Amino acid sequence: MARVVLAMSGGVDSSVAAHLLLEQGHEVIGVFMRHGQASPVACAAETTTASRVVPTPARVDPVEAKTNHAGGETPRLAAALPVVNRLDHKQGCCTASDAEDARRVADRLAIPFYALNLDAEFTRIIDYFVDEYAAGRTPNPCVQCNNWIKFGKLFDYADSVDAEFVATGHYARMATAAKGEATLLRGRDDSKDQSYVLFGIKQRFLKRMLLPVGDYEKPEIRRLAAGVGLNVATKKDSQEICFVTQGHYHEFIKDRQARRGDAAPGAASGGEFVLASGEVVGQHDGIEGFTIGQRKGLGIAFGDRKFVVRIEPETRRVVLGDREELGRTELTAKDCNWLIDPQTLPARGLAQIRYNATPAWAEFDLDADGRLHVRFDEPRYGVAPGQAVVCYDGERVLGGGWIE
Repeated sequence: MARVVLAMSGGVDSSVAAHLLLEQGHEVIGVFMRHGQASPVACAAETTTASRVVPTPARVDPVEAKTNHAGGETPRLAAALPVVNRLDHKQGCCTASDAEDARRVADRLAIPFYALNLDAEFTRIIDYFVDEYAAGRTPNPCVQCNNWIKFGKLFDYADSVDAEFVATGHYARMATAAKGEATLLRGRDDSKDQSYVLFGIKQRFLKRMLLPVGDYEKPEIRRLAAGVGLNVATKKDSQEICFVTQGHYHEFIKDRQARRGDAAPGAASGGEFVLASGEVVGQHDGIEGFTIGQRKGLGIAFGDRKFVVRIEPETRRVVLGDREELGRTELTAKDCNWLIDPQTLPARGLAQIRYNATPAWAEFDLDADGRLHVRFDEPRYGVAPGQAVVCYDGERVLGGGWIE
């Protein structure tokens, strides 16, 4: 079978993906992507052959080999490099304990395991996150991380070790269409489907992608993990954005801006809460703390429910309204990525406006500049500039773009 580079996060999904790939007879190389903000806590490093931090771009020289689970020869680095040790502090997208969990799974399954150091590249994701919120938009750093870093670096790494495929633990599926082209489909488990966050992958990479857990439901994955003795079988799923460990977006953004010199530490950035009529009903600490559709955490009480219906970065106003005022029947998206020939985009299909949103029927149209226009049959609530809209034909991901 084929050599496969697998992204291992230390979670149950990617761990079971490794097991499934081995069962299919593939030769698997596990890769942990160490990226994000380094913790201020100093950490010691030791040298080992079990797991290694590889600077990026990582070029593996196949001069040293180890027999893997499938009986093939897997390239190893010729020189010993620092290992990601077991640490308790947060470091990047995954904790150092996540790296240790991934290494333990690799050891259990007898596959080689490497850690790629992507700290420098991840600065781009953090700056994007800060800049989007400061401009009154709602970013999706997880999607952009997939687009800009994870899959680009994974395929670069796969090429460096002569691997045919790249695999992840995402809940989505690969299939072959009638004309023989590779297609991306929703995962079997609707409650865990992650096809939305994969829409930005380049079409040319689809034929080299494997998504082993996409045909399973989450409880089955946990049972499989327990059945083969993986220590992550009951590990909780990650819920937070990786580099904002406590979910305090506003504080993180202001600190980052001060570090970059965008604003002096403690500088005022607040503004007014207003109703659609223009009536001022309160003050807020900064537009960075809000997103379209937000109801909780406004810090202001009303007799009825109010939602954030618009954010005005020029005036730093946050406009509040009733749920009906939140409804939108149209949107325009830019910077589109298509997994089909865009000339074959159907006139109608399903559109999803957020990761956890329900897909809704809509009409699609592309203008001469490549912008996507979506017109929904029924109003959608929470259409937020900066988020992705992803188009589907049934279960098939067609592509999408970034809401303007």
